Amino acid sequence: MHDPSSARHPAVTATAIALPQDAYDFEFYERRISDSWLLEKSVAVRTMRMPFLAVPVGGTRRGGDYPVSCLCFGLAVHDLLLEQPGFPDLRVRWSPYPETCFVVEWGERSPTLWGDRDATTLGRFYGYSEAAIAAFIARHHKTPSSAVPEPCSPTAP
Repeated sequence: MHDPSSARHPAVTATAIALPQDAYDFEFYERRISDSWLLEKSVAVRTMRMPFLAVPVGGTRRGGDYPVSCLCFGLAVHDLLLEQPGFPDLRVRWSPYPETCFVVEWGERSPTLWGDRDATTLGRFYGYSEAAIAAFIARHHKTPSSAVPEPCSPTAP
């Protein structure tokens, strides 16, 4: 059972650090976001040791999210972003991402879609540039699930 008061549970804090550029993923957004002025209004949020960027809505960006490891951190990030402009309709919910349990979202609700066309829709929703969306699709193009996989071993028939 989850117990935030347990000695094994990390201290539940969410702090905004001074500069968005200090966030570990600042360059990720800098290379992809179409409205670069949003980066200046972003918040570098530290929940444990590493700060990650929370990018507000504005321009072409209609929504955003911040993945967290447990509900208590989600509530702390939610409360921190309540004090910041550009983070409307804040909510904490189960994460759609398999590597994390919860996510703090803001702005419009993201479309839940699949496939290359949908990657374009999601990229535009998050305010990424057309070049960044095209590069993502080119890198992540997958064969259909019905395709016969190649053998792993060079000696396999």
